[in-house]
Amino acid sequence: MAERIYLLPEEGTVYKANLHCHTTYSDGRLTPEEIRTAYQEQGYQIVAFTDHRHYQWHRDLCSNDFLALAALEVDINEHFRVPGDFSRVKTYHINLYDTMPERFTEEKQKDLQPERRYHDTDYINEYIREMKKYGFFACYNHPYWSLQNYDDYKNLRGFWGMEIYNYGCEHDGLYGFNPQSYDEMLRQGNRLFCVATDDNHNRMPFGDPLCDSFGGFTMVKAERLTYEAVMAALLRGDFYSSMGPEIYGMSVKDGLLEIETSPVEKIYVMTSGRDCYKKVAAPGQTITGALFELKGTEEYIRIQIRDGQGRYACSNAFEMRGSVPVRRTYSMAED
Repeated sequence: MAERIYLLPEEGTVYKANLHCHTTYSDGRLTPEEIRTAYQEQGYQIVAFTDHRHYQWHRDLCSNDFLALAALEVDINEHFRVPGDFSRVKTYHINLYDTMPERFTEEKQKDLQPERRYHDTDYINEYIREMKKYGFFACYNHPYWSLQNYDDYKNLRGFWGMEIYNYGCEHDGLYGFNPQSYDEMLRQGNRLFCVATDDNHNRMPFGDPLCDSFGGFTMVKAERLTYEAVMAALLRGDFYSSMGPEIYGMSVKDGLLEIETSPVEKIYVMTSGRDCYKKVAAPGQTITGALFELKGTEEYIRIQIRDGQGRYACSNAFEMRGSVPVRRTYSMAED
């Protein structure tokens, strides 16, 4: 009898994280201190401060119950199609998360912004490789908001992950959820992770229906709330993304996939093809788990659940060897 393979680690503590946040250091309306207070009040333990073109580690905000991650967001814009109209400009927005903020401190205070070479994918991939040397891993952000399609992202390589959901973009135009883009990248062999984020700028006050905080988060399962442990968990893919529902367990034994969740209406398992596994609650009812027999032809699997409010939670994708899932770790070694 085979051993059980845990797709979400059995051991560890789950920490709630916002991995995309803007403050007064760029175009956000709140200070880092105000962000920490507000997010802690909502049950978050981790915030990555990803100000536009501005690298910062707010080390003074770190404590036993809160972790500030050093990061920034860079961009590569296409040239204007209509002069002065950015609403029609395609753009790559990339979050860079720092695994070792105490090293290369002098280099990181220089301009880390990439060159404006939008159509040069080879250059973008090389830029991501160069950033690895300083300890950064990269997340590809909000493809729909960025006006991008398959041709724009099909040749990206070396990225740790991508945003499958961006709460701020959902407010901007109901285009925050990007599962199709994630599956398109997976189907052509780009095995990256996926996260849900706020991308908050806080132009509207807390409590306003258009406030862009507390709507997209990543649940990280780590050994402890330290910088090293959280970064290790992120690199291993020990997390899932959510708009609200929770995934308590995912494991495989003897070809059977077992899933445990908070009360939801739908539990789906997506694969490389159009076929998927599904369990759906009767009208007015909920389910909290499912058991599926894997066929061995899936190529990859990822779990997607939806609650009664239309909110999703998504696992990372797991490559399959027959009916056995393969857990991967993103390597910080140079490619």
